[in-house]
Amino acid sequence: MTVHFIGAGPGAADLLTLRGRDILAHSPVCLYAGSIVPPEMLVHCPPGARLVDTAPMSLDEIEAEYVAADAAGLDVARLHSGDLSVYSAVAEQVRRLDRLGIAWTLTPGVPAFAAAAAALGRELTVPGVAQSLVITRIDGRASPMPAGERLAAFAATGATLAIHLAVHALDRVVAELVPHYGADCPVAVAARVSWPDERIVRGTLATIAAQVAADPIERTAVILVGRALTAHDFRDSALYDAAYQRRFRGREGGPERG
Repeated sequence: MTVHFIGAGPGAADLLTLRGRDILAHSPVCLYAGSIVPPEMLVHCPPGARLVDTAPMSLDEIEAEYVAADAAGLDVARLHSGDLSVYSAVAEQVRRLDRLGIAWTLTPGVPAFAAAAAALGRELTVPGVAQSLVITRIDGRASPMPAGERLAAFAATGATLAIHLAVHALDRVVAELVPHYGADCPVAVAARVSWPDERIVRGTLATIAAQVAADPIERTAVILVGRALTAHDFRDSALYDAAYQRRFRGREGGPERG
C-alpha cells in the first residue's frame, strides 16, 4: 500500500500530468482538496473509488484515512493544488507516514507561478534584466516567516518575485518593495489561473493596490513583481547564438561551453 501525493496543477483539469492521471486511475482511494482541486480531475478515478474531500478535515482526520487505507491494503491518491514542492503542506503528512511505516511517493505538478507566467505570456528570467526567481510569501496565520526571509531582503537582489498567499496584504507588499524596485516597477496579480474565472491585473507598484481594491481579489492569487514582466529592450540569450558552441550543436570552431 502506498500514498501517492500528486500535484494537481493550478486549476485546469488538463494541466494534470499524465503520471498523475495514471496514478489516479489505479488508486481505489482518492483524497483531494475540494476547495482548490477541480472535480473534473476525479473522472480519472476508478469506478467505486472512495473519494474524500479534505477541505474541512484536520491533519489527524487525514491521517486516519491513510491508516484505514493501509489496513485495507488500498493505495491512496492524494491530490494537492499546484506543485508539491512549495506551500503544499505535504511535509507534515509524509512525516506522519514515515512514523507509521506507510510508503509514499511524490508526483510533481504545474506550479501556480509558472501558470501565471504563461497566462501573462512572459518569461520570468530575461537576459540582463533578471536571472533569478524568488518564490516567497508573507507572515500569515498558518505559519510565520523565518527571521531572515523578508521581502525587503529578497527585493534587494532585483530578482523577479513570485509572492504567494499575500494578495490580502497587497498594500504592505507594495510598501516593502517600492524602495527597492521603484514605483514604476511592473506588477501582475494572477488569480485562479487556468480556471474559467481566471483574472489577471497588470499594473505597477504605484497603481496595483488601487486597481485590485477597485475589484477585490481575496484568495488563490500570485503576485509577480519585476522588470522582466515588461522587458523588451534586452539582448538575446547566447544559447542560440550562431557562434555559441555546445555539445549538441555540432559546429566547428571555438571551444565547447556546455
